[in-house]
Amino acid sequence: VTMETVSLEHQIQSVQRHIAFLKKEQMELLHDLHLEILRLQKHCSELTHDLEMKELEARQQDVLDRELEEKCRVMEAQLQEKEKDNLELRKELQHKETLVAALRSSLRSKERRFLEELKRRSHRVTILDTELQKQTEAAAYLS
Repeated sequence: VTMETVSLEHQIQSVQRHIAFLKKEQMELLHDLHLEILRLQKHCSELTHDLEMKELEARQQDVLDRELEEKCRVMEAQLQEKEKDNLELRKELQHKETLVAALRSSLRSKERRFLEELKRRSHRVTILDTELQKQTEAAAYLS
């Protein structure tokens, strides 16, 4: 009985040591798991923050993109208006160039007629001057 009792006590002590060892291992494992959970929570918070920042940047970029698109639409409308104005100005310029050409032609024609009239009058003045000289000579001869 004593041998069996001693053997049972050894077994009980051995089991108690194993239980103590397992409790210690379990405590270390739980501690490590808690640390891992804390690390993962921190990492998750960082990732969440990064995601929120990226979403904020994406929203801001969307706002900027919409603003730029609106500015582009406004600029395109202004460009079309300027092109329309430019076309009208070109038509007006072409019309005025046509008028200028017509006025130049008219001016050249009037200048030609004026020069012809001037030549004719100059010739007439020469004839009258010659006649006047003859009459002056005749008057001088007679006097």
